Amino acid sequence: MLDQGTAPPATEPSAPKASGLSALVRRKPVDVLVAEGGQGEGGSLRRSLSMWQLTMISIGATLGTGIFVVLGEAVPLAGPAVTLAFVFAGLTALFSALSYAELAGTIPVAGSSYSYAYATMGELVAWVCGWCLLLEYGVSVAAVAVGWGDYLNELLDGTIGVTLPAALSSPPGDGGIFNLPALIVVVLAMLFLLGGAKESARANTIMVVVKIAALVLFCAIGFMGFKSGNYSDFMPLGAGSVGAAGAILFFSYIGFDAASTAGEEAKDPKKDLPRAIMLSLVIVTALYVLVAAVAVGAWDWKKFEGSEASLAAIMNDVTGQSFWGTLLAAGAVISIASVVLTVLYGQTRILFAMSRDGLVPKVFGKVNPKTGTPRTNTVIVSLFCGVLAAAVPLGELVNATSIGTLFAFALVNIAVVVLRYTKPELQRSFKVPFGPVFPVLGFAFCGYSMYSLDMITWAVFGIWMAVGLVFYFLYGMRRSRLATAEK
Repeated sequence: MLDQGTAPPATEPSAPKASGLSALVRRKPVDVLVAEGGQGEGGSLRRSLSMWQLTMISIGATLGTGIFVVLGEAVPLAGPAVTLAFVFAGLTALFSALSYAELAGTIPVAGSSYSYAYATMGELVAWVCGWCLLLEYGVSVAAVAVGWGDYLNELLDGTIGVTLPAALSSPPGDGGIFNLPALIVVVLAMLFLLGGAKESARANTIMVVVKIAALVLFCAIGFMGFKSGNYSDFMPLGAGSVGAAGAILFFSYIGFDAASTAGEEAKDPKKDLPRAIMLSLVIVTALYVLVAAVAVGAWDWKKFEGSEASLAAIMNDVTGQSFWGTLLAAGAVISIASVVLTVLYGQTRILFAMSRDGLVPKVFGKVNPKTGTPRTNTVIVSLFCGVLAAAVPLGELVNATSIGTLFAFALVNIAVVVLRYTKPELQRSFKVPFGPVFPVLGFAFCGYSMYSLDMITWAVFGIWMAVGLVFYFLYGMRRSRLATAEK
């Protein structure tokens, strides 16, 4: 439900005095967050993104990973019930998306859930949330870039009959030495981002249209090989398998919140951000469920256990021709490149917000006055993610991405409730229906999904959080702008 209204008048940044343990819960006022919107070191971000472009950013960041990369891992866990697993993961994301929509319309800034937590639960919780987002965006960029190389080889093999050697197209641990395609796709995304947000959004929109067309084509051809017998035993591994698969598939919904990181570059953020978040989630969920249903209908679910399982392989099997699989591989190459572009964008904007608050070095907050982009930030993040994808075995760190995202989403659901009670006078362009019920359900779904992940994932997550807390107490807590304002 949409309410008319505008943001309250901006005031000059100020901070309440805090010392000792109270410094950990110091909050950044909402009006200060909004007043600082777009401002960086040496320049300002530019408001150039429409509602359509914001929606395409969220779709671009989300659509692709679950279908082109993770589907082959989830089907062996849930069997034909993988469609329910996608619905479960989508429902988990939906309640959190509603909370994101309310907060994005109320606090339209670049920091996403990090900024929302700063305004409602204090600096320490905000730091934890921001650190989780760095895991979510940074590692997911690397993980998706790794998958890009596989589809690039399929495309090269189907068109010119040549593939890159495993040593240069696979990450360490998978028979390779250096994943060159992974580095290339990240560098290409970096070049687009350096051109400006509007230019990047245009390129992303084209790529999103291509990826949707590729998935629709798969459904049309895959349906020709649909066998109802593949659904005769719908839940062969039990009901618990749906939850386990859903927790893994939640990785495929990472990115729907990407529009919220564009809060300071949207033309009309209070209205457009909530709409973009909800519209993108609906479109992505519908496509995921449809493609998963057709894929299992065309292929017996047990065949997904091998590494050869992919949408391109299914199309080749159904048609008996390699042309269609090659065409889909081309769509996957563009699709995954779009994910890298938009998720990398979100990563840079979150670091931009954290830098402006003093919690990370100032270099991440410098804005190039000509392009209106955080240029140095973009180069550093891109090169880091590119090298991570190309040369470092990711292993359980990929699953840790899901748990970090779930944790951040859980905090967003709490933030909605806190802000409703502490700042009821704020004018909200969108409100989560049924008061605190949906945010509580969103929190519960996130908690259950986190519980479903294995102990190794929890261990990796714990190590990541420990490193983040050490950095905060040694650097961020003392250099925070709220801390320096108290002196």
